[in-house]
Amino acid sequence: MTAPVLEASSLSVVLGGRPIVRDVDLVVRRGEIVAITGANGSGKSTLVRALLGLNPTAHGTLSLFGTPAARFRAWHRIGYVPQRSTIAQGVPATVGEVVGSGRIAHRRPFVPMRGADRTAVTNAIAAVGLADRTHHTIATLSGGQQQRVLVARALAVEPDLLVLDEPNAGVDLASQQEIADTLREMAVSGLTIIVVLHELGPLAPLIDRVVNLRDGRVVYDGPPHPEQLHDDHFHEHHQRPAGRPSDVVAAPFDREEER
Repeated sequence: MTAPVLEASSLSVVLGGRPIVRDVDLVVRRGEIVAITGANGSGKSTLVRALLGLNPTAHGTLSLFGTPAARFRAWHRIGYVPQRSTIAQGVPATVGEVVGSGRIAHRRPFVPMRGADRTAVTNAIAAVGLADRTHHTIATLSGGQQQRVLVARALAVEPDLLVLDEPNAGVDLASQQEIADTLREMAVSGLTIIVVLHELGPLAPLIDRVVNLRDGRVVYDGPPHPEQLHDDHFHEHHQRPAGRPSDVVAAPFDREEER
């Protein structure tokens, strides 16, 4: 059995004095594609941000690539696609410039991109099907294309672990399929992927495991259930583990509108 890429034990997150993520145990191994699912407010995004060190943890342990999170410094090994983007706002930037920003972790400050950096950017843009848009400004792209640019920026890091938070939210079906095709190719190379999803959609055939959350707790961890392939409210059909109180708390990073 391969060593864990990520391992969390009894991980909890408290924000604003409220428990949001509760005693989560999670192990993700090299090459796995794991979907974190659940209803709005279940704690999906809050958990993922905690796994990436973006949310403080109240208690529990977390390690990345075998290193305790508090001592982990190799962030260039992780690519992250956030849930929402403001890349079309502010200073105009081209697709190539945005994706190129993903190489910062590999470069010293104020040092121009090297050949390896340019190759990584070119490959990442091609991987999401936007090679013909490299010199276009972000503001001229559709929402789905902008989301693919974010995926390309994360891939330009050349990560060992790719984390995507709701990559299909507000994205047209064609772009969802493009993202799924891109991840399928990356998975073949052995990339480990964690993806937060409201429903599996076009990514369903790629998923090895589903970790379903309710009220900040894991209520299912295993292969995709047949219902999940067709029902985006799978979590409503499964009972809460015995002896666990409901304590329904809305997670602040999971308050997207129902789609």
